[in-house]
Amino acid sequence: VGGEQISSIGRGLCVLLGISLEDTQRELEHMVRKILNLRVFEDESGKNWSKSVMDKQYEVLCVSQFTLQCILKGNKPDYHMAMPTEQAESFYNNFLEQLRKAYKPELIKDGKFGAYMQVHIQNDGPVTIELESPAATIDPKQLTKLEKQQQRKEKTRTKVPSESSRERNTPRNKDDPSASSGAEGDVSSEREP
Repeated sequence: VGGEQISSIGRGLCVLLGISLEDTQRELEHMVRKILNLRVFEDESGKNWSKSVMDKQYEVLCVSQFTLQCILKGNKPDYHMAMPTEQAESFYNNFLEQLRKAYKPELIKDGKFGAYMQVHIQNDGPVTIELESPAATIDPKQLTKLEKQQQRKEKTRTKVPSESSRERNTPRNKDDPSASSGAEGDVSSEREP
């Protein structure tokens, strides 16, 4: 970052994390379990695909990368499916915290959120594995333009959870500060790397 090396690991995993609008605590927990338990390393006898990063006591380097949520509109990348920066930073920090709780904190390293980084990865193999939570039911790449627009509208509305089904059927007063107009939370495709 800015010509300075801020983080590095030896043998282990480099996790490029793309955080989407749909991601919740459930997806976060799933990804932490998968990353730490994914059997991609050899065992003591040289058998491939036998040991996890935790089994081998290897390191994990995490890099937040919103560009993984890209949807191409012709030749132009669109990042509307990426979680907005403010929410994504909190989500990313929570992700790191959960990794450190589940493993050894000193073996979990990270980049600098929102910074322009030069990331040097030396793949052993090379092996690159795409992980996605089973809770992610919609593949944004398969949506039509209309479906994407509708999904963006739904995802950017503020939702206020109710305590009972009776409350859900109660009409909201227009002066109620918890009522949503649906206009707030508009997500721009303009993002700083």
